[in-house]
Amino acid sequence: MPIQPDMHDAAPSNLATSRTIDRRGLLRGAATVAAGALIATDASARNFGRGAEPQRYPDPDIVVIDAKRFKAKVGNTAIQRLYTGCLWAEGPAWNAQGQFLVWSDIPNNRQLRYLDDDGHISPQFRKPSNESNGNSFDTEGRQLSAERTRLVRFEHSGDVTVLADKAGDKPLNGPNDMVVRPDDKSIWFTDPGYGAINLYEGIRTNTGSNSPYQKEAVYRIDGQSGQISKVADEAFKPNGLAFSADYKKLYVCDTGSSHYPNAKNVVWAYDVDGAKLSNAKVLVDMTLDGKSGFPDGLRVDTEGNLWVGAGWVGEGYDGVHIFAPDGQRIGQIKLPEICANVCFGGKKRNRLFMTASQSLYAVYVETQGAHFC
Repeated sequence: MPIQPDMHDAAPSNLATSRTIDRRGLLRGAATVAAGALIATDASARNFGRGAEPQRYPDPDIVVIDAKRFKAKVGNTAIQRLYTGCLWAEGPAWNAQGQFLVWSDIPNNRQLRYLDDDGHISPQFRKPSNESNGNSFDTEGRQLSAERTRLVRFEHSGDVTVLADKAGDKPLNGPNDMVVRPDDKSIWFTDPGYGAINLYEGIRTNTGSNSPYQKEAVYRIDGQSGQISKVADEAFKPNGLAFSADYKKLYVCDTGSSHYPNAKNVVWAYDVDGAKLSNAKVLVDMTLDGKSGFPDGLRVDTEGNLWVGAGWVGEGYDGVHIFAPDGQRIGQIKLPEICANVCFGGKKRNRLFMTASQSLYAVYVETQGAHFC
């Protein structure tokens, strides 16, 4: 039954006054709540979750910096979050034959798979994954993975072939990422060693003067003999890498500032001369508006532009930075999380997949990946 006023405590005139005051207080409270709601739903607090309101086109988080050179923005598409629930998402690789994407969740010791036909996610595609990081596919469609201590290939039979676990007579620091050159089937990979210096993504070992490990470097595995050779060590911690569209250059991200005070957040460029690299130079400086983040993983499009996953700076910086072949920043994709790595996929190879901290994102672009993975 309705609650009745206590007539012994207040006269009718006081009761009317009290009700008026209560109404005004409620109105003020409602106005305060409404203002708070407006603040909470500000564009800067974009919701990527399921059931979120549609994003109005064009997506404001796909930023054109140089309109003459960055022509990849599609006006009627939006950034989508396809999955969340990882601890540190890395190493996206697209399988064109199977039309699926594989990526790693390093601390959870697993690999996940996204199927393009229905969006199905297999959260334990491979578990354990030996704390794998980067992934790729070779010219025969076999998956390559940079595990914590070695580089491996998954054969069509289901067997696992160890491609590299040592360089010279010393163990690898911890492979990170790899690319395949189709003409000679050689595999080029980086060895920064993040899996050997912390418990979260691997183990913590002795990295001092008595360490069994060696200087961080870029290596090449010969496609015929399987011989491993060091091809570059200018980067403090070589991380993601990619060939230019014509395979005449190799780009290498340097995340050495995570552990070396003299390191810079840059992307190196090398001339490719057969099995060797030469003319090392800094092509990209990640500084934007006085802030500089790690360049982690990258891919190249058919126009020769570099798409670099980056972060550890915060809102407005974290995401993907796009650079022209001369190293000038021409575009940006802002994400609400740090972006570790990217790859092109989809039936037309025009969908950019982005592994970013806890999530997998994707967006269609008006260009294609220069290479199949």
